[in-house]
Amino acid sequence: MSRRPATPSLLRSLNDRSALELLLRDGPLTRVDLGRRTGLSKVTASQLLARLQERSLVEVVGSQSGGRGPSAELYGVRPGCAYGIGIELNPDHLRATAADVTGTVVGRIDWEISSGEDPRQLIQKTVAAVVAEAGIDDDGVHDVVVGTPGVVDPVSGEVELSFDLPGWRHGLRATLAADLRCDLTFENDVNLAAVAERAEGAGHDVDDMVLLWVGRGVGLAVALSGHIHHGATGAAGEIGYLPVAGVPSPASVEVPARGGFQALAGAAAIAGLAREHGLVADSATDAVRSALARAGEPGADAFLHTFADRLALGVASVCAVVDPALVIVTGDVGVAGGERLCDMVAAAVRRIAPVHPRVVPAVITDAPVLRGATLTAVEKARSSLFTGNR
Repeated sequence: MSRRPATPSLLRSLNDRSALELLLRDGPLTRVDLGRRTGLSKVTASQLLARLQERSLVEVVGSQSGGRGPSAELYGVRPGCAYGIGIELNPDHLRATAADVTGTVVGRIDWEISSGEDPRQLIQKTVAAVVAEAGIDDDGVHDVVVGTPGVVDPVSGEVELSFDLPGWRHGLRATLAADLRCDLTFENDVNLAAVAERAEGAGHDVDDMVLLWVGRGVGLAVALSGHIHHGATGAAGEIGYLPVAGVPSPASVEVPARGGFQALAGAAAIAGLAREHGLVADSATDAVRSALARAGEPGADAFLHTFADRLALGVASVCAVVDPALVIVTGDVGVAGGERLCDMVAAAVRRIAPVHPRVVPAVITDAPVLRGATLTAVEKARSSLFTGNR
């Protein structure tokens, strides 16, 4: 098998990437520290830093006293050398944040939107607004990541299925990337919540995990060997379509998303279950909170146990196939259940299938989809620096 020769330009590129990754993770560092930790000579490390400074990727951020000799300059990645923008888009609500290459959030917007807005204009307006809020130049944005309900084709990157966003059309991703003059990625919202939990929450350093979203709808994300599993068509994790005995199948109802597991564990179903057990609440989230507050009362306890058993059907179906170490429960309704609901789900799963995952509540409860979108955008912006594409 032929191999690409290690040309001087390739070696320089690899060294530059290694140094940038090291500075982002552990910086700031002196030239000597950088050389020692990368295995480069003092001369090569000096040349490397000079190249990165010429590209405005690295700057001197301070100095470190070395004892009797002169102080050594400390180098760090210039935060403004690249920016990523994360967007969370729902049918009636939009949030966006801009973050620099270090991951620091420098701008945020939060809007109510109408369902009839054109998605192209909406995203253009959003990017312009968060860029202005952050006080950065348009050409400083390297990547935009949009989290949205629905199925995203892993090949084309287009939103293939979304009942909540009917105005979306094929070709929108490429059109927006050209409009914004940067890379743009659509990603399923629950997958992005899992990204946030793996990076900063309960799933930190857990390679095989499942995240169950319980809110207005139900969704699921699967991480295998440290990577989000999208499936051949991007539909991995669409647990709402899971056929369940006793409720209409997705194929038998006018709106498929209202059948299957969604009809058993979605917010509307849980609100109805609460009423059956004598719990009066304005929403499924409030019903769960009320039941927890009334623990010990027969109606409240019966509601929680039935709710947990329903969730366990979906969780066990997935866990019996992928056998994850961890299940994280999130979404408005799931978060309301807290540790008690998670413990009940874990016990019910063990009764159904020969798997024993830990079931825990999410740690990232403040806009997890937005956080995942922003983290992904920053990671993509960093990659573009490493490869020298921007």
